[in-house]
Amino acid sequence: MLTRRIIPCLDVKAGRVVKGISFVNHRDAGDPVELAADYDAAGADELVFYDITASSDERAIMYEVVERTAAQVFIPLTVGGGLRTVEDMYRMLRAGADKVSINTAAVLNPQLIEDGARRFGSQCIMLSVDARRINAADEPPRWAVFTHTGANPRPTGLDAIEWIKRGVELGAGEICINSMDADGQKQGYDLELLQAVSDAVPVPVIASGGAGSPDDMYRGLAEGRADAVLAASIFHFGEYTIAQVKAFLSEQGVPMRRM
Repeated sequence: MLTRRIIPCLDVKAGRVVKGISFVNHRDAGDPVELAADYDAAGADELVFYDITASSDERAIMYEVVERTAAQVFIPLTVGGGLRTVEDMYRMLRAGADKVSINTAAVLNPQLIEDGARRFGSQCIMLSVDARRINAADEPPRWAVFTHTGANPRPTGLDAIEWIKRGVELGAGEICINSMDADGQKQGYDLELLQAVSDAVPVPVIASGGAGSPDDMYRGLAEGRADAVLAASIFHFGEYTIAQVKAFLSEQGVPMRRM
């Protein structure tokens, strides 16, 4: 049985790791290079590095910060934020990233997924999706895709499940699905969203948005059927350690990589 992955997320703004609630009211969490090294030593399975204002500020990702972060870790590193071209992807992979995550640029130009997968392989292309629930209480669950998440997220008119299926058809080798409703709330992942995505595509799915405890992470894996769980707040501010989460999940029978 494949092991499940625990992935701390480094949301970087102005060179510092931050974490907010529903993408606003950010708290400073530290230096990305130092945190990356700490998480590597603590037994994290992977790291995700997002330059969270690169797209909204319409600028390039902070190449030097990524390069310094990559130099400190010996586990897979995914980098996203502000990647608009295949050449941008190439620069990040050269800087030390193992995978690149695309979101806004993929919505604006879906061909970027196919072009990136053709050049670097599907295993290098993560499609990240920010989704918000849009159904009424008496309707079946539905989610819409948004970009430029923050104080003023932009609706795309795309159905999240259909967009994810198209992204995989174009060559995305992994999906990171983030619930905008649950982000930063620490009340658990949107399990219905995770189930819908996991059932729709044959590639690994990473749960994002809402982790507040090891039990939330267990439910994301067991009930949401995710392959990996991503978290930020509970790790950055010392509420739980990687070791504590892995010990709890192992006790529940979830296969984990040894520390």
